[in-house]
Amino acid sequence: MDKLMDNPWFIKILALLLAVLLYSSIPNSGDVNVPGKQSSVTIKDFPVKVYYDTENLVVSGIPETVDITLKGPMTHVQSANTLRNFEVFVDLTNAKIGKQKVKLEVKDLSDKLKATLKPDTVTVSVQEKITKEFKVEAEFNKGQIEDGYSAGQPIVEPNKVKITGAKSAIDQITYVKATVEAKEKWKETVTKEATVQVLDKDLNKLDVTVEPGTVKVTIPIKDNSKTVPITVQKKGTPPTGVTIESIDLDVKEATIIGPEDILKDTESVRVEVDVSKITENTTLDLPVIISNGITKVTPQMVKATVVVKKMEEKTVSEIPLKIRGLSENYDAEINDPVNQMISLLVTGPSAAVNGLKPEDFSVYVDLSSLSEGDYDVNIRIEGPKDLNWKPDKAKAKIKITNNNA
Repeated sequence: MDKLMDNPWFIKILALLLAVLLYSSIPNSGDVNVPGKQSSVTIKDFPVKVYYDTENLVVSGIPETVDITLKGPMTHVQSANTLRNFEVFVDLTNAKIGKQKVKLEVKDLSDKLKATLKPDTVTVSVQEKITKEFKVEAEFNKGQIEDGYSAGQPIVEPNKVKITGAKSAIDQITYVKATVEAKEKWKETVTKEATVQVLDKDLNKLDVTVEPGTVKVTIPIKDNSKTVPITVQKKGTPPTGVTIESIDLDVKEATIIGPEDILKDTESVRVEVDVSKITENTTLDLPVIISNGITKVTPQMVKATVVVKKMEEKTVSEIPLKIRGLSENYDAEINDPVNQMISLLVTGPSAAVNGLKPEDFSVYVDLSSLSEGDYDVNIRIEGPKDLNWKPDKAKAKIKITNNNA
């Protein structure tokens, strides 16, 4: 053994055998982290920082994130991917105002790693930052107002805000609005917090800073209803022999809703009854008619009860024609009608017409202030109320003579 140990070849062969035995004793567990082995990894959506004069400038065009691929020794790649203690940035500290192409850079990364950025360059816009004051207009959905109520002019507090941004964005401002939203309907004055929105002429939201970002909006709500009488308007002419005695409504008043100026000038609403087709007592369902500008009326329909009187005609004959007002110094003779009688065609309710007799009427001529001579004198008639009549003669021929001659 001593001789073998002294032989250099024996020692080399023994060392080789031991090395093989040692290697075969290690379990196979996949890849081995061998120092110096190269690797790569791609990190998606890595944040980008930008350095510029935030007091006086506004920068746009820089992506919020980029994809970065790291290559190098495995241990360094794994460490960088885990810790992410490096930075992707754009340095615009000395940039001039205007559009320009800039390179994205990486710092605090191990010098043993190589970084590839996607994208690695971007076109940015550097603009002057300005602040300007704008008036805020309140906006709300009119459908939020309960029926019968209206909204006054909204009050915004504060009514002006300061808007800061790039000059190009400030120049595009067309609308500065505070929109009030709510789920419930309003019937009394409401106050709500509303976010201020800054929009261009196409209603696109602009990238600016608003101070304050919210305002308080008060919307005055007032009752916009009025109670007015319902009037009846007749249309047409009743059929022959029919008289409309009365028209009564089951509801006498209506509540109307509309703009304040319209309500002020509206004193009533109406229903229209076409009497040309009514021949007997009847009840009609009729719409309540409103004037232009009134948006709603309650009730919309009413019942109208129509009471009629049927008319009849009767001829009352042989009514004596009498003389009144003749002076004592004169005598009068009725030459026409020869028999000193007239007839009346009387029209009226059946009950009143059926029992009429000549003595129910007083027919006469008034000769007051007339002297001797021949005259055509109007025939006058007195009779029961609620009747219409037509005599067969309207005038009488009278001859007056002086009885002292």
